[in-house]
Amino acid sequence: QWQRVESGGGLVQPGGSLRLSCAASGFTLDYFAIGWFRQAPGKEREGGSCISSRGGSTKYADSVKGRFTISRDNAKNTVYLQINSLKPEDTDIYYCAADHSLARERCVLSDSYEYDFWGQGTQVTVSS
Repeated sequence: QWQRVESGGGLVQPGGSLRLSCAASGFTLDYFAIGWFRQAPGKEREGGSCISSRGGSTKYADSVKGRFTISRDNAKNTVYLQINSLKPEDTDIYYCAADHSLARERCVLSDSYEYDFWGQGTQVTVSS
């Protein structure tokens, strides 16, 4: 009954930019911390970005820090991931995840942490 719909992926050239969106339905987003992660089949998730439920705290993996920006608009029930200076190694499936158990101004990047809900993923391909 709860859904997260990712959009905004596609094929872009190196150095380009992309904006990914997660739109929530069936629940109120402002109660959830949100993470964006990329994960290839059979691989561990990495390259995470996360934002606390009120947007007061953000974290970024070293591989994306300075190029990725996560933000949220709770009034629109949407979380965004702005990706700049795309590299071929950014190619992956990108997923958004939601967690209700974290304190209001916390979020977690650790790959051992299990988020409650996951979207279906959106493909990002960076190629010339």
